Amino acid sequence: MEHAEKILFLLSQRGPGKTICPSEVLPAELKKDKEMMESVREVARELVAKGLIEITQGGEVVDPQNIRGPIRLRLK
Repeated sequence: MEHAEKILFLLSQRGPGKTICPSEVLPAELKKDKEMMESVREVARELVAKGLIEITQGGEVVDPQNIRGPIRLRLK
């Protein structure tokens, strides 16, 4: 399953208004891999651009191009 599909699947399973951590998209052995995490974050930015999800920090929607630190993803 591609990152985009996995993000949308996990969010649909979680339910309306609920979030996931980008690390949930990766298998356990890749969660600490910075390059893999960045690839998930890039896919999340693409999903934001398509109007499918939001990226949040501290419960607030943030600009996907200026994110630093921990984020959460949720369906729009």
